[in-house]
Amino acid sequence: MDIIRGGPASKPGPDDWFTGEVRLQEIAHGEPPSRLRALRVQFTPGARTAWHSHPVGQVLHVTEGAGRVQSRGGAVEEIAAGDVVRTPPGEWHWHGAGPQSAMTHLALQEADDHGSTTSWDRHVSDEEYLAGS
Repeated sequence: MDIIRGGPASKPGPDDWFTGEVRLQEIAHGEPPSRLRALRVQFTPGARTAWHSHPVGQVLHVTEGAGRVQSRGGAVEEIAAGDVVRTPPGEWHWHGAGPQSAMTHLALQEADDHGSTTSWDRHVSDEEYLAGS
């Protein structure tokens, strides 16, 4: 058993993966045979991921604030604290804070057989992000 008092330090989200200010805190990086990866992700208002997909899918649990999610080809959906978002394997999507609200979520995913958890694509445009506002 390992106890990490206060949790691991957070770090800025890479510019290639995010628009706006985002902080990442890796909560779990399972040792084999576990493939679990868990992150606490904090978004400032307007911050969001780039389009991406997960080879084994993803579960988000919103812990604070309000935000937005969208699957490629679908509508922008509003999410809030307490909501759970399940994304199936290979589905292209993005998620982030609302225009006027910060958001924090836990992101849970598994690595594939090659150790990959995420495939990244282009940034979400302001027009895509604000659709439906």
